[in-house]
Amino acid sequence: MGVVSCGTTMLDQGIFENIGSVTWDTTVKTSGFTAVSGNGYFCNTTSAAFTVTLPSSPSAGDIVGIKDYANTADTNNITIGRNSSNIQGQAEDFLINKEGGSVFLVYVDGTKGWLVTNSSVITSFVTATGGTITTCGNFKTHTFTGPGTFCVSCAGNASGSNTIAYVVIGGGAGGNSGTVSNGGGGGGGGGIVCVTSSPASAGGFPITVGAGGAGGLHPTSPLCTPASFGCAGSNSTGFSSTGGGAPVHIFAAPGPSRRHKEAGPSGTPQSNAQGNFSPRGGAGGGGAGAAGSPSPGNSQGGAGGAGLASAINCSTYAGGGGGAGWNTGSGSGAGGSGGGGAGGCGSAGSNGSTNTGGGAGGGTGVCGVSGTTNAGGAGGSGIVIIKYKFQ
Repeated sequence: MGVVSCGTTMLDQGIFENIGSVTWDTTVKTSGFTAVSGNGYFCNTTSAAFTVTLPSSPSAGDIVGIKDYANTADTNNITIGRNSSNIQGQAEDFLINKEGGSVFLVYVDGTKGWLVTNSSVITSFVTATGGTITTCGNFKTHTFTGPGTFCVSCAGNASGSNTIAYVVIGGGAGGNSGTVSNGGGGGGGGGIVCVTSSPASAGGFPITVGAGGAGGLHPTSPLCTPASFGCAGSNSTGFSSTGGGAPVHIFAAPGPSRRHKEAGPSGTPQSNAQGNFSPRGGAGGGGAGAAGSPSPGNSQGGAGGAGLASAINCSTYAGGGGGAGWNTGSGSGAGGSGGGGAGGCGSAGSNGSTNTGGGAGGGTGVCGVSGTTNAGGAGGSGIVIIKYKFQ
């Protein structure tokens, strides 16, 4: 037997306001069912959570009421299944997850679908697509290792979630090649922008992942050419832009004054400095977390600066590339933590790690080395990571 409630809607404590007409079914529901338009239902989730499915093919003016009967919806939620219709203009189910929660829904049209006319709790979460999606607990992470679009279909609300966190990392710079006189300097790590809370908004957001800079080529003569210097990494863009690692040397004018042992700073916004060079040893490139180290002498390259740990996933990114010594017996500078490549040791510099924004190592000096073995390494590509609570 039902109870007729004329011109009312249910509030948090069973109080009613005048907005419609519904018949309350006093047979308490304890498992999933399909609601009938014009009815209100008391739902007891003491034993288990369940779903109330809204009517199929609803007409304008159809109305349904749902109330948490036993004050257990905070532990065992009541899901209101949309049954192919939108709820609040979104193609997603509605959740009652508050003790004693209630909701009153009226069907309006095919665009908005069911609208909440009164409720003790309206819970909505961020919903999005794009990139490689992983789930951990109540959070989703979207990882972009190449270009794409982060598409937000629902921006959520404060009762569920309405913010995102993200980290944007630029590409690392390439390392310098070695020369007859010098070991190559390391490339700078990419810049990092890390935001732990930003308001979500519906729409499509283009993502660009910066490439790592090319390494300097083996010089063909003692007078070095621009091609033998490492190239800057490219910017990554998402909600914020961040700079690629700086080139290890900006070629200005021809002549013997060009110094391959110079290294590069990290990209913006960190812009940590490179290390100093010795008369022959290459310096370490700047990392996002620290400056590069100087070369301790002719036979040893400087270490790359440390990268920076992301608050999004605790991983470290954008280490600086290590410098190289000037001959085959020289020691190499280690790459900075976070993907920095090591300087060459009788060899070419190591590449920065892919999708870390790590700077590359410099190549060994050409004393006793021939061919292309003393080229600078290539910088590591950048990455964009976005995280939010989805349930």
